[in-house]
Order: sequence, then structure tokens, then C-alpha cells
Amino acid sequence: MLTRHSSGPPRTSDLIIVGAGVVGAACAYYAARAGLHVTVVDRGPVAGGTTGAGEGNLLVSDKAPGPELELALNSAQLWRDLATELPARIEYETKGGVVVASTEPELTALRRFAAEQRRAGVEATEVPADRLTDLEPHLAPGLAGGVHYPQDAQVQPALAAAHLLRAADDTGHLTLRLGEEVTAVLTGRPGEVRGVRTTRHGEVHAPHVLNAAGTWGGQLARLAGLELPVHPRRGFVLVTEPLPRVVRHKVYSAEYVSDVASGSAGLQTSAVVEGTPAGPVLIGASRERVGFDRTLSVEALRRLAGQAVRLFPALARVRAIRTYAGFRPYLPDHLPAIGPDPRLPGLLHACGHEGAGIGLAPATGALIAAMLTGGELALDPAPFAPDRFEHEESVR
Repeated sequence: MLTRHSSGPPRTSDLIIVGAGVVGAACAYYAARAGLHVTVVDRGPVAGGTTGAGEGNLLVSDKAPGPELELALNSAQLWRDLATELPARIEYETKGGVVVASTEPELTALRRFAAEQRRAGVEATEVPADRLTDLEPHLAPGLAGGVHYPQDAQVQPALAAAHLLRAADDTGHLTLRLGEEVTAVLTGRPGEVRGVRTTRHGEVHAPHVLNAAGTWGGQLARLAGLELPVHPRRGFVLVTEPLPRVVRHKVYSAEYVSDVASGSAGLQTSAVVEGTPAGPVLIGASRERVGFDRTLSVEALRRLAGQAVRLFPALARVRAIRTYAGFRPYLPDHLPAIGPDPRLPGLLHACGHEGAGIGLAPATGALIAAMLTGGELALDPAPFAPDRFEHEESVR
């Protein structure tokens, strides 16, 4: 088990991470391995927020060429490395993805999108309509075609977060404080971060504080006197009864990509269907901006179920045994905030990954650790600059 310090842990660390979801856990893992003494603080349990409500998607298939895809490709390699280091219980599975088009115009657009991705380093193979059932025997007939993405993978997100923290703890450089809310970000006279104040232990000091609070990242930023426009985007997942492997890959319709990129506040649904090693089939994904309202949306679930059945008619005879909701941390340009905040020296951010946080966590953690230790950066962090929204406002 992870070491939980309920009294008397060191009051000073090199880095305080606020948030014990998968992004915070990955940042702790890479920072501790780099020799930094890390304190992770969370008001709830490990993976108690967005991570615990995630499907565990590790996707490159849904990302257009650009900074997020570059981050995703780097992260995909790091997940493969982590799968050899962490226990098999994290359920890392290189199942691959299959994106399907219902009509010829959709297929033309998907074909064009895949060609752009291939030029950026994504493995993408077009699958003609008459070969789709080679990959997915239970797919509905009459689809126009699809694209196979072998780099798409899956992980059990809560277990992944827990084992990343356990591996960080094994270095001897981690203090984990659960059930402890941060109430203030402390600054010194020169206007630099000097730690946080928590509900249970008062002041905890460190020269660096990392905002890995996910959907609540904007609230944490405000505790430091800053604005970071992170907003919750609610989503639901349907879980079926355990089944034989009806769905072999992660399968979704082409319109899912445009839904992910949309900034609409209204309800959007585009079925993502996948099997799990334990047997249940997971059916997502819906998106809507309704604040932190957890009210069950019958309309969202009805749409998801209908879209899933249109992809896999056999699911019409299957019972859904539960559903759960989560909040994706949405930033207006759909890119996370990663790195130091020049508005407050010592404050860093690793939040706003929307629905891609589980997939992007390792690359985010490795970037943060490299920034703190002067290590080599795997990619250009400039597109993820936390203060970029302030620059945009000044231009307007």
C-alpha cells in the first residue's frame, strides 16, 4: 500500500502536487524518479475525480496533427514503457481503434483526416466496408468503411493512478496526503510560491506548487490569485453486463472527432464502444457544459444506447447494469495547460486535458519533471503555456 502520512510528515518538499488523479500521479512518478521530494495533496481519495469516471482511453486516432497529437504520440510510447514497469493490474491493452463511417461523404472526410495523421506519425490503415467484420465480427452491416488505428490502447485509469503513486512512493521521495483540501496557495514577499495551506496540517512548504486539480484547476488557480479558464464538461458512460468479447477494439463513429473538437455547450453524443478484460462493454461518450450538475440525463443515455446498437446490433439484447458521470476539464482551445505560470513564479499547471487526460498523463508528467530539473524536453511546451489565454485577451 501507499504510505499515508497522517501526522508528522516533512513540512517541506521540493514540489507540492494538488490532485491525485492520473495526471497528478504521473507528475509525481516522474518527479520522484528524478530525485525530487514530492508531496501530493488531494481532498478525496486517489482517482476520486475525473480519473475515476474515465474509460481509460489512450487515443491517437481522434487527434488532428498539431501539439496535442505530438503529446499523445509521446505519451503512447511512455505508456508502453510504463506497462513493463507497473503491475498487470492496470489492464494496459493495445487493443487498437476502429473508426467507422456510415456514408461515403463521411468516409471521404475520414480518409483525408487519416492521411494527415499519417504524415504526423500516426499508424492508420483504411479498411474497406467488406473487411470491417474481419476486425469486428459483430459490427452492423452497411457501413461505408473505416480506418484501423493500431496505436490506440486502453488502461484501467484508477488502478493506473494508484500504481503510479505507489511506484513514486517506492523511491522514498513521496508524501501522500488524502482527504486534505488545499485552502490557499502561499506566497512570499518577492511574490513567489512558498507552499499551500491545507485543512488538516496548516502550512506545507515547497518552492514549487503544481496545479493538477483537473476539472477544479480553475478554482485552484483562483486560490493563487490567477485566472485559468478551466470549465467542467459533463459526460456519461453506460456499462453493460459482463459479456464474451463482443467488441474487440475501441470502436467509434467518425463524428466523434468533431464532437471532441467542438466548443458547443449543448449535449453532444457519439458512441464509443469497447470491451474490457473483465467482460462489461463500456459505452460513451457524451459531452455537455452544465457546470458541476450530476443529474442523470436520460436523453444522453438514450442517445448513447441507440448509437451503440446501431454500431453493434447484438447489444440491443444486452442489459446495461449501471451508468456513471464525470467532468472533463475543458479549456477553450482544447489544449491542456502544462508548465510554469510566469504570472506567479513557482506555480506550475498540469490540467485542462479534457477527455484525454489519461492518455496524455505520462507525457505531461515527464514534461513537468524535465522543466523542474533542467532535463531535456521531449517536445515544445509553448502551445501549452498556462498564461496563453491572458495573451489572447490583451490582443482583443
